[in-house]
Amino acid sequence: MVLPERMTFIEMNGSGAPEIMRLATGPLPQPKPDEVLIKVEAAGINRPDIAQRGGSYPPPPGASPILGLEVAGQVVAGMGWNLGDRVCALTNGGGYAEFCTAPAAQCLPWPKGYDAVRAAALPETFFTVWANLFQAGRLSTGEKTLIHGGSSGIGVTAIQLAREFGATVYATAGSDDKCAACVRLGCAAAINYRTEDFAARIKELTGGRGVDVILDMVGGPYAVRNIRSLGMDGRLVLIAFLGGSKVENFDLVQLMVRRLTITGSTMRPRTTEQKGQIALELRERVWPVLDAGRCAPVIHATYRLDQVVEAHKLMESSQHIGKIMLTVG
Repeated sequence: MVLPERMTFIEMNGSGAPEIMRLATGPLPQPKPDEVLIKVEAAGINRPDIAQRGGSYPPPPGASPILGLEVAGQVVAGMGWNLGDRVCALTNGGGYAEFCTAPAAQCLPWPKGYDAVRAAALPETFFTVWANLFQAGRLSTGEKTLIHGGSSGIGVTAIQLAREFGATVYATAGSDDKCAACVRLGCAAAINYRTEDFAARIKELTGGRGVDVILDMVGGPYAVRNIRSLGMDGRLVLIAFLGGSKVENFDLVQLMVRRLTITGSTMRPRTTEQKGQIALELRERVWPVLDAGRCAPVIHATYRLDQVVEAHKLMESSQHIGKIMLTVG
């Protein structure tokens, strides 16, 4: 195809509220030797986008300042994939645009039967869940796991994959409706954190044993109760601090007595090689599951690119279950 010289993208005027975002035009990004250029058909909205827009999560050096960490579309230039291939990609930024570059190693094919919106809903949550729940958390068949934020994009992915690979899954969510959605996705039980003490409930559900792995995006306010909820040799994996990162009255003795592990990570600063290894494992272990029609992303709402302000407001309201998506073009 003949590429245009300019494209439409979402520009930010500084940092702050959603209204700082607006449509703009500019030149197409140029792929580096290890990258492809994708004609974007859909892009996902994620919490890091909200943080970047607010000024608390700046892009790393060399990354695009344009928001958007996951896209799906057609390869139109670059190396590593054939022109015309339909891929979804974990990007280094730039997804809220008509064209976006991404490392070829961070691209994956659309699963069978998927359209652009469903394909674009995969990369950010599936890379994050695989790297943290399965690689760092070492969740295995027969174990028990607690997923905080069970109705979020990360949460619904974690619930489905943990269930798919033979774990017993518990989750927390902020309403009875969200808890019911978690159960429909495969949770043995879901806990409304506004009305119940999740640590006491986990103790009851596991007969006092606790869970093997906790995936947490809340942070400080949950730390003590997370430790109480872990069983012997349990692992706590932190992926965000939506409630803050400070912890008080933390008793380190419990880590020694029960041989606990606390770890955490971020995805964006990882190297292309590291993200590419996650992509390889996803293609080998998870993509056959998606091709078979299981563990599909849950799409809560889809907006046009020019409706990005409304889409960000919805994410900030936390009234959604699953993913919020943008269509492009």
